[in-house]
Amino acid sequence: MTSSITIREYQTKDKSEVINLIRLNTPKYFAVEEEDLNQYLETERELYYVLLYDQKIVGCGGINFADNNTVGKISWDILHPDYQGKSLGTKLLNYRIDKLNSIDGIQKITVRTSQVAYRFYEKLGFELFEVKKDYWAEGFDMYNMEYKTKYNQNENRNPSYQPS
Repeated sequence: MTSSITIREYQTKDKSEVINLIRLNTPKYFAVEEEDLNQYLETERELYYVLLYDQKIVGCGGINFADNNTVGKISWDILHPDYQGKSLGTKLLNYRIDKLNSIDGIQKITVRTSQVAYRFYEKLGFELFEVKKDYWAEGFDMYNMEYKTKYNQNENRNPSYQPS
């Protein structure tokens, strides 16, 4: 039997399942202090998606915009622990990158993550350019990354940047 994978726009009826996903990933991937996903969903959400595996929500992630809609920011990526390592996070991220690449005016795609997850983004084409220690909470540094696209191939960047 083949499993079905669907990515669709978040609906308010999904909220309790999405909130449960962050709880399942705390404290491994998110600090307890970071549980402001509820506020994000209520007031800051621009584009947000859920990933369903056999009709069950097992992942979610969003897109926000900055700098007069020229920057697409990947936001609040969360995947159920039992479904990690199955390429579902990659599918959800690529879905949003494709979405951003289809929007006129987008010149840059960024993500702010932590030392726990930054290698996932690096593997998928993001470059690390800034680290802020204990940004999210104590022991959770902010890793600011930019997607290597046609928009920034000619910029003078330091691809060998490594956090200290």
